[in-house]
Amino acid sequence: MSETLPWWGWALLVLGAIAVVSVFGALFLPDWATADLTAGFDADPGSDEFIREAAGFLNVRVLRGGSAELFQNGDAFYPAMLKAIREARETINFEVYIFEPDEVGRQFMDAFKERAGAGVEVRLLVDWFGSLKLKERHREELQAAGVRVERFRPLSFRNLVRIYRRTHRRALVIDGRIAFTGGAAVAKKWGGDVRNPHQWRDSMTRVTGPLVTGVQTAFAGTWVYCTGEVLAGPKFHPQLDGDDGARGLAIASSPSNSLQPIRLLFWVTFVNARHRLWIANSYFIPDRHLRSVVMDRARAGVDVRILVPGDQTDAIPVQAAGRSFYEELLSAGVRIFEFQPAMMHAKTVLADDTWAIVGSANMDERSMEINEENVLGIADEDFARAIAQGNESDFTRSKEITLDEWRRRPVWQRGLEKVAKVLIEQY
Repeated sequence: MSETLPWWGWALLVLGAIAVVSVFGALFLPDWATADLTAGFDADPGSDEFIREAAGFLNVRVLRGGSAELFQNGDAFYPAMLKAIREARETINFEVYIFEPDEVGRQFMDAFKERAGAGVEVRLLVDWFGSLKLKERHREELQAAGVRVERFRPLSFRNLVRIYRRTHRRALVIDGRIAFTGGAAVAKKWGGDVRNPHQWRDSMTRVTGPLVTGVQTAFAGTWVYCTGEVLAGPKFHPQLDGDDGARGLAIASSPSNSLQPIRLLFWVTFVNARHRLWIANSYFIPDRHLRSVVMDRARAGVDVRILVPGDQTDAIPVQAAGRSFYEELLSAGVRIFEFQPAMMHAKTVLADDTWAIVGSANMDERSMEINEENVLGIADEDFARAIAQGNESDFTRSKEITLDEWRRRPVWQRGLEKVAKVLIEQY
């Protein structure tokens, strides 16, 4: 063969082999190994010191004043979101991963069109992959009514190397004064109140005051990337003064940010938890840094509980990968609950009695390193109490996993976990 294959043929074979190895490494091998994290400060989560130190390290503003309100499930958050949209006077900015033109999506589309007809500037930014069901005819319908519709990284040759990097952000901002973020998107599966397995469990948070700035910034960053339009000035960032009410900070992360700020916000929250750390997350595949601190907190006597989907999941491989860590977590004293009635899609963290993290981020490598994400860290006792009450209700509808039971799981399940674990970088 060496006598018949010309030199350029060998060159192509070598280049092909290098390409295959490179693609395999990029898709399946972890990033450069990082050193163990060590605590930079010791403060009660939600205290002024905690917020100040976290904001300083993550290079974000401390946001003081305004309100934070939790809405549990579609019967609560969709009416609140639609009401805010219908009352908009100047601007509506909405970024979301999934937007489906079903009966729920139609309500949003009609509200957008009505407001655009009334002279309100309406911007809708959807992820190309997440919103494949929003067809060209739907976009044309919205655009004809005056709604600006953009898709994040639609399929094209120039985007092939970035096609797996998606926007997963949830950011709805009305007149720069009211904002929503959380785990839900726009589709009928988020509707209802978990009355059957087809109604997902999720939550959204409405904020007013300076916290709105953090959600607006998340939208504006992706919007300028897609359109070149800079959203600045009082129309988008009105003066929102006030020291009373909720306090916190906002993180808008991007795969170009090697700091991985959402991972670090989770970590500093976990390591400072004194008596309670309750984590609800739909795709729970924590890296070694987060697993280590969660187990350390449990060994130190902190009430650590993890709430994840049960058999009603939309991502079996992701669940299997997350389950591969159950034994070490349970052995350390972490309590794990699998929600039974329906898909559990909420993304909340509660540390002690004041500090909570809400937003779009899952606890997996994709959210930490690949997706565009946004979260809010909020210090407010009433808001934290609402999350705690929601968690407590969910625990009663969940199956708690015990270590003895888990060790008796079938061999085939163990095998699935090992296979799924190999693909962690892709979830």
